[in-house]
Amino acid sequence: MNAVPNSSRHHLSRRNMLRLGGLAAAGTAAPALVGCGGGDDGGGGGGADGAEMQFMYWGSSFEQKAINAMLDQFESRNKGVTVRPVYTPTEYDTKVNTLVAGNRVPDVAYMGGSMVYRLAEQGKLVNLYPYFDKYPALAKRLPGTYFWYGKDKTVGTQTANEVMLLWYNKAVLKEAGVETPPAVAEQAWTWDTFLENAYKLTQDQSGRRPDQSGFDPKRIRQFGCSISVQSSYSWEGFLASNGAAFVDEAGRKCLLDQPEAVEVFQNLQDLMYKHHVAPTPVQLGNNAPATNVQLQTKRIAMAVDGQWTLLDMAQSKVDFGIGVLPRYGEPATTQLGGASVVFSATKHLEEAVELYMFHNDPQYVDLFKNGLWMPMEQKYYTDQAAIDSWTKNDVHPPEYRTAVVDYTLKYATTSFVQRLKNFENITEVLTPALQQIETGKQPAKEILTALVPKIDRLLQGWYPTQQI
Repeated sequence: MNAVPNSSRHHLSRRNMLRLGGLAAAGTAAPALVGCGGGDDGGGGGGADGAEMQFMYWGSSFEQKAINAMLDQFESRNKGVTVRPVYTPTEYDTKVNTLVAGNRVPDVAYMGGSMVYRLAEQGKLVNLYPYFDKYPALAKRLPGTYFWYGKDKTVGTQTANEVMLLWYNKAVLKEAGVETPPAVAEQAWTWDTFLENAYKLTQDQSGRRPDQSGFDPKRIRQFGCSISVQSSYSWEGFLASNGAAFVDEAGRKCLLDQPEAVEVFQNLQDLMYKHHVAPTPVQLGNNAPATNVQLQTKRIAMAVDGQWTLLDMAQSKVDFGIGVLPRYGEPATTQLGGASVVFSATKHLEEAVELYMFHNDPQYVDLFKNGLWMPMEQKYYTDQAAIDSWTKNDVHPPEYRTAVVDYTLKYATTSFVQRLKNFENITEVLTPALQQIETGKQPAKEILTALVPKIDRLLQGWYPTQQI
């Protein structure tokens, strides 16, 4: 997704995190850098027959096919305009930085959050706020999807929206006599109910559950659940539901050492080491399959993962279902997504903005109907005809309307990763602490208490929000 890439583990890979929050992409071999729209001799200059532009993006081979088809449609609807796709599946941030340094940037591009703000503040990205009148659809997107960097200054929005959900294998739950997780937020399982059912869904090689005599925690055949500790997207909704937060309202004080936050992280650690209903990092392995494979093979019965998982789920043989996340107090989930931007160096500003508006319109991109992306415009969550236009198909299960569409509209809050200043440096101290929690060698409280002062020194406040 531009929202989230293929994962080699059940939780977000580093490339996933790039797409969602702007972390550096991992990768090795990559295609050569190309000259783009901003350079004097780059590929974005206008030809005799019209505008020539470049669109830079990452993604799976499936996303590559869909984006290229979208660009073909754009060209067919805009005679005299040609758009060269610049597919960059690895080392994306490194390549963008190189192109910026050489003044050879593309016209329109995907971009991770941290880089968005840096380049916007340097004047290298187009402020799309003045285009709100010309493109009413741009002004009517979900408030949490925008990237604001000042009053009346925004680079636009996420490429697509995503939320965190609870996925499960229907057959496994039925065999264990477990009712399917609620698909309506107001009926969400409590954490205790979730844990109780995770026990019922966990079996060792002899078929014993963790609460039965003789259970062997070193030889578990099927885990009841899987929730990543390293991915903030997986636990941020639990913090919100428990009345906790990563930082305070000013973005200057880390709150992970508060009792409500400690409770969440200790519960996540206990799933692995006290209750034995979730795999430890060792049990999961470094190259564990993606969530759809884990569910299909019955290695995992339930998993917290992003909406983007629907694409793979729909193409697999697993009989899956979607539920809302377990709750502590009020229901809550996290919404997130990487950005798309227009570079200010483009020689074809109006055409580039047209392309920006076109590239993630559900009318022209099948990634919405195929389950990878969710729309940003509010009508796709409130107007029945608009909702049907992207969800009424074989890919989206019957419970999708309440478990995802309504859940997003009523209970999703934008991830702190998308708005917190200096997050690239914050993650360098946050990630090792989360890894420590995953090892189970220290209680969560001890690790978080030591972590908070380190994060406090790095906090610089929030990027702005602006009501439209």
